[in-house]
Amino acid sequence: MATKGQAKEKTKSKIKEPRQFNVVMHNDDFTTMDFVVEVLIDIFHKDEVTAQAIMLNVHKNGHAVVGKYPYDIAITKVEAAISRAKSQGFPFRMTVEEA
Repeated sequence: MATKGQAKEKTKSKIKEPRQFNVVMHNDDFTTMDFVVEVLIDIFHKDEVTAQAIMLNVHKNGHAVVGKYPYDIAITKVEAAISRAKSQGFPFRMTVEEA
């Protein structure tokens, strides 16, 4: 307990924001557009309109960033999406890149 006249010790703590990583979806000729939209809605929590727009962007440009997350969350989402794709026989591909 501090008594009158004693100095309190000051501590400085710097809280750093976690580094962010882009989740990138890549186009292929076999994964259906419906499946891609389903993944964007279920795993990446996009609304129907946004999911359709991202899917068309991936289709036209070959790839697109679908979200920016801390590393652990990005990896977890990619693994969930790829696992779902494999279970349905799609060669779906996603990567994680530093933002």
